[in-house]
Amino acid sequence: MQQKITGFHLDEMDDWVADLECGHTQHVRHQPPWQNRLWVISEKGRAKHIGMQLQCKKCDREKSIDS
Repeated sequence: MQQKITGFHLDEMDDWVADLECGHTQHVRHQPPWQNRLWVISEKGRAKHIGMQLQCKKCDREKSIDS
């Protein structure tokens, strides 16, 4: 299920995590070559992505359990 990003925070390993409108969170790491998210390492880049939608895997799991 697509959910909007409402903010960001660092986890205990100093990796960036997106806060989603549903209340769940999702890592948004920049780890080339697997994940190329250069925008996540700057405050300006993260700010531009507020409101962007991500696929929330936790919502997807909850929806499949309810079905």
